[in-house]
Amino acid sequence: MTLERDEIAVVGAGLAGCLLACFLARRGYRVALYERRPDPRTGKVERGRSINLALSERGLDALRRIGLDTQVMADALPMRGRMIHPVAGEPQFQSYSAAGDRAINSISRGALNNALLDAATALPGVRVAFDHRLVGLDPATGEMTFETPQGKVTATAPVVLGADGAGSAVRGQLLGHGLLRESVDFLDYGYKELTIPPLGGDFALDPEALHIWPRGTSMMIALPNPDRSFTCTLFWPTHGTASFASLGSPAAIERHFAQHYPDLLPLAPNLVDDYQHNPVGVLGTVRCDPWQVTGRVGLLGDAAHAIVPFYGQGANCAFEDVVELDRCLDECADDWSAALPLFQRRRQDNAEAIAQMALANFVEMRDKVASPLFQFGRRVEHALERALPGRYVSRYELVSFSTTPYAEVRRRVRWRHRMLGAAGVGAALLLAGAVGSVLRRGRRR
Repeated sequence: MTLERDEIAVVGAGLAGCLLACFLARRGYRVALYERRPDPRTGKVERGRSINLALSERGLDALRRIGLDTQVMADALPMRGRMIHPVAGEPQFQSYSAAGDRAINSISRGALNNALLDAATALPGVRVAFDHRLVGLDPATGEMTFETPQGKVTATAPVVLGADGAGSAVRGQLLGHGLLRESVDFLDYGYKELTIPPLGGDFALDPEALHIWPRGTSMMIALPNPDRSFTCTLFWPTHGTASFASLGSPAAIERHFAQHYPDLLPLAPNLVDDYQHNPVGVLGTVRCDPWQVTGRVGLLGDAAHAIVPFYGQGANCAFEDVVELDRCLDECADDWSAALPLFQRRRQDNAEAIAQMALANFVEMRDKVASPLFQFGRRVEHALERALPGRYVSRYELVSFSTTPYAEVRRRVRWRHRMLGAAGVGAALLLAGAVGSVLRRGRRR
């Protein structure tokens, strides 16, 4: 169906939903944004839920298309590499790019959400209904039922788009109608936020790095904030003798951090309070199929394909979804019944590719970044990038500093590994042949 003036319903006024509203309004649609929470610009942020984002090229590409990149980047802090904190010894910096000139950008999720919300509501034809929790959806008619502080209300839209996150109510409604299949794979790890405040009015750590404390069975990261604090995220198993549940008393918390994160303890005066009162968040990968029903109800972003945060690509991937849907609407002349299936065909393999790479990067950050072998491999990779500019590009650079499709990145890396493996086998055979020749000559003598 081709629509021109009808109001599109976007459920979820988070990052993806607000960006989507901007793109749709630019196409001339009227848009109704429905959000279950109060207006975040006037309410309080839930404690321990302010996770920073690592905004990179895919997200910036989407923001450039609506002229928001300069405004958003004004408060961003570039991180040019990882700072690895061992249990003992000095931290070590690992550049993200061969030349050291490229960076991912630390930015407040809340600040970005507010900027996108302001941009969306400033556009003609966009309205937002806060405190509207979706509790019913008829996919055949587009009729929605919401719970609000004033009671239940209904609304109908010719197209309903779910941009309401990993726990998507739209996806839940489609699942309840038997119209899609869903799998949710939870890690046995959770996360808890901690804070490093400014030290003497300045950053307590290098603000141009993403700080990592790799500890094998656990890991902590820290990203800088414009107020010169750092938001830390501790990743740890949710069950067992070495887990969040294993630390109860203030003394036990301090002993644990003194043993495993000794350089953090002097910098985090509120660590015990943060640890005891900030919630433990869950981590998991969401997959579903299909992402759309009858060309009138669709899912995008985390609602369709939530991933774990270890590549810093969740928001970037969701923003790229919006760009691709906009492109599909162009190609299909705004025929939603054609554009939504095309969008899924274009994006599903890419979503699966980054989901797998994000899981693999957790292992890398938690277990490998501190090892001399890994660090040697990174130096070799950067040397190849300098020697073969444009011809050899690392997986990290392709993911974070380009818009190369995720599935294409995965294919390139796999091909490269096969070639390196074959070269290694060939070199071993040549060496074995040379050794054998020398031995045979020795016997003839």
